[in-house]
Amino acid sequence: MRILPVTPQDVLVELDDLASVIALNDSLVRDPLPQILETMPAARTLLLRLHSWVRIDQDFLVEIARRSEEAQTNRKGQAWQVQGPILELPMRYDGPDLADVAAEMGLSIEDLVAAHQATTWRAAFCGFAPGFYYMIADDERFNVSRRSVPRTAVPAGSVALGGPYCGIYPQESPGGWHIIGNTDLVLWDSQRSPASLIQPGQLLRFVKSEASHPAPIRTPDKATTGLHIRSAVMPVLLQDEGRQKVAALGVSRSGALDRRALHLANEMVGNQRELAALEIRLGPTRISTDLPVTLALTGAASEVSIHSPIRGLVSVDVSLPFALDPGEELTIALPRRGVCSYLARRGGFGSAPELGSQSRDTLAHLGPEPLNSGDVVELGDHLPIGAVASSPVTQPALPAAGDVVELEVTLGPRTEWFDEASVRTFLSTEWEVGAALSRVGMRLSGPVLTRAIKGELASEGVIAGSIQVVGAGLPLVFLADHPVTGGYPVIATLTPAALERISQVPPGAKLRFTAAAPFSHLLEQG
Repeated sequence: MRILPVTPQDVLVELDDLASVIALNDSLVRDPLPQILETMPAARTLLLRLHSWVRIDQDFLVEIARRSEEAQTNRKGQAWQVQGPILELPMRYDGPDLADVAAEMGLSIEDLVAAHQATTWRAAFCGFAPGFYYMIADDERFNVSRRSVPRTAVPAGSVALGGPYCGIYPQESPGGWHIIGNTDLVLWDSQRSPASLIQPGQLLRFVKSEASHPAPIRTPDKATTGLHIRSAVMPVLLQDEGRQKVAALGVSRSGALDRRALHLANEMVGNQRELAALEIRLGPTRISTDLPVTLALTGAASEVSIHSPIRGLVSVDVSLPFALDPGEELTIALPRRGVCSYLARRGGFGSAPELGSQSRDTLAHLGPEPLNSGDVVELGDHLPIGAVASSPVTQPALPAAGDVVELEVTLGPRTEWFDEASVRTFLSTEWEVGAALSRVGMRLSGPVLTRAIKGELASEGVIAGSIQVVGAGLPLVFLADHPVTGGYPVIATLTPAALERISQVPPGAKLRFTAAAPFSHLLEQG
């Protein structure tokens, strides 16, 4: 057993096998430790997320080791209890990687299909996305390499193989597994009970299906009065502080990329600081209203104006709250610095919470739909708790394209997977931020990092701020809407303060990572 560092409030417990992970996780669920916020089981690891007030000490580490040893003694060879009968999963074997997988396994396509159908699969743990279960096989031949370069978009319903696992993508999302087919089954529906079609420990079998029966698409009712998005370069998203304790369901916290800016905007209009606001990326963006509203803008917004039929063109001072009346139009220009702006309204916005949050998770497809030109966001009726700010509020300076932003990291949990030269390169390089903007992750360009350990890493829990090095040898920094598990080694993890800063780093800027201490495991016990 080893305990590896992730951040000052997160550790990764590495165990011998999946059965050991399940045993320790069950122990911590049945008899929780007060320091632990949530647990994230995976193939050979258990990620422990701790409360912000916790400082990891030797006593805590020793207690985790004791719990693990006790759990191994008590489980008596039983990994977990199988849930219910075998569930049949109809699918079509028409994936783009079918021939490549067959060749790697030394089979014909027909033999691969027959083997896949004959195998009994077991839902081991959930991760990556809501309803995405890592299924393990009773046929040891199913252990294939992952793609060297992940796809940026894998269609919903894709059935894919990666390492020793099979999985079904519940929604369109990035992915590095080999696609062998697809299914029309709805794996995840937050309006259904239970939301996930597959349950932990369930036995599954794939059956061939030629017919296509697409699931009906639920069209949410759209608001007709409220704030109108007249034009937007990128979708405007409703974001609050995000979801808590849902990682075991395959759901990340999500929430505002820049929580400090969210809190400040709400405080300026007298709201509770955690209320949802509109997250506006880049610009320009134009907004109007049906009713008089009091607003505040924080984050990247700097050049802001209101076109009024009575007052003409009026410049907005974003250091103070401001009013917007029917007939007027708010224009937020493309920011010169930073990326995200937050528009809070006194009283908040109306939207039914999903898994306890109004946030839009772009990977999990949870929360209110993205707002595009012509859409309307309904006004809320949350009772303000304070007065509107009457004095100017100072907002932090943000980086611009070309700037070098220094960010502190904790080396780990998989720094040892890279040779010493690559670790030095990682910490000395000015990594360039790519042009693509995503709430899932930030791709960086620079020198290729070389692994000291080849082979595949068993999928394990990751958090916002994890810096994965994908097969091509380049870093990918996970942000708010990240998958909750990943199969590429994490060389380092942003500290909580650095995670707040990276949210406002624009394309064309550069990142330089610093580490306060060299990598070392926190505890190792034979």
